[in-house]
Amino acid sequence: MSKGVMAVVLAAGKGKRMKSRLPKVMHRVCGKPMLGYVLDAARGAGIDEIMVVISPEGELIRETFGHEVRYVYQRERLGTGHAVLQTVNDIPPEVDTILVLSGDTPLLTSQLLQELLATHRREGAAATLVTTELPDPTGYGRVVRDQGGRVLRIVEEVDASPEERAIKEINAGAYAFQRQPLFAALEELTPANAQGEYYLTDVLTSFQQQGLVVAALLTDRETVLGVNNRVQLAEVEQLVRRQILEEVMLAGVTIIDPASTFIEAGVEIGRDTVIYPFTIIGGNSKIGEGCSIGPASRLTSVWTGPGVKVEFSVLTDCRLEAGVVVGPYAYLRPGAHLGEGAKAGTFVEIKKSQIGKNSKVPHLSYVGDTFIAADVNIGAGTITCNYDGWEKHVTHIEEGAFIGSNTNLVAPVRIGKRAVTGAGSTITKDVPDYALALERSEQKNIPDWMKKKLRERGLGEED
Repeated sequence: MSKGVMAVVLAAGKGKRMKSRLPKVMHRVCGKPMLGYVLDAARGAGIDEIMVVISPEGELIRETFGHEVRYVYQRERLGTGHAVLQTVNDIPPEVDTILVLSGDTPLLTSQLLQELLATHRREGAAATLVTTELPDPTGYGRVVRDQGGRVLRIVEEVDASPEERAIKEINAGAYAFQRQPLFAALEELTPANAQGEYYLTDVLTSFQQQGLVVAALLTDRETVLGVNNRVQLAEVEQLVRRQILEEVMLAGVTIIDPASTFIEAGVEIGRDTVIYPFTIIGGNSKIGEGCSIGPASRLTSVWTGPGVKVEFSVLTDCRLEAGVVVGPYAYLRPGAHLGEGAKAGTFVEIKKSQIGKNSKVPHLSYVGDTFIAADVNIGAGTITCNYDGWEKHVTHIEEGAFIGSNTNLVAPVRIGKRAVTGAGSTITKDVPDYALALERSEQKNIPDWMKKKLRERGLGEED
């Protein structure tokens, strides 16, 4: 834990260049809001006290992160200095070091923040900023140093001279400040710049004029890459995805083609599982050991036991016990729970249903709001008619039952233990244990019916 340290994360930006109604920091990278990565980095660095500066339109941030952090509002967007100034009355008195971070830097690491704090303390600095060098620094504030290499000031691009714009070293938007000089300097800020905003970076100039130490920590570009538009969002997504895939593979998972595999942050995958191309695994998914997932499958918040096989299928918010087989071309919706050794086969849709151990729904069936016990076979084309236009109703199929092909089970209905339904039946009443249920009209064959039709149209031969 870093005692006396608090992180202030700036998250009130509107993100005009994102062209979105969504707060910029809530845009997702590998399934996780950008802000979430910054908060995790701060916590990983041992910083327990975190305050997020949000705008009045930032309620989605509060709804998402709840009581994990403190919040303060920046009711007018008057710049980064103005944003930090809003925290003056809310930072506990025991805090003497304040980290100021940007909520749109999802590649930020705990290690970098620890290095920032260590440099800040070692140098006895009033302020320490993180910098990096870019081949094309367009859009970023430039770091201006004197001949001795000391940081003099940060110049925003709109305020920079041609010589300053040629500088490759840029401000990465992460700082460590001593509390007292920071807030004193913030009170003196003026919006004397092209954008008419209160720049946090002007504090550094004030420190230099007072003879206070301003230190810098140069780091690699990828760690501090920010996101200002959707092109940069895609670039960051690629970098994070690569990191996730490498971690997964090094943990014992085979990914056949990393270039066509997408695994979101927070997903857990057991060793000896194989992920085939064009597969997406996200949400709160936890995949067991020795599974085979894909190709061309999407799993969102799916839990599986070991030895599960899924191919060419879409699964959301469901649970698969050991040895389950899904697909190809199955659709498992929220609430689907398949027991050990169960199967949901080709063109099967299952919703809010429990499929018992070793029970099979092999193909071309819809199962909704249904309890299926162990060792049940569901014939092709079976439909559980669970919705009457107003309410959903439950179907119960007991152990060992056999449902014939093209059976309609009109809920609420119970099919008893080892009961059988004849193919093509529409079942509207409960079927007792061991019974055979048939619901069909009597077949009638009309001789020479087609010959008659052909003669009527002048197409048939004379008798």
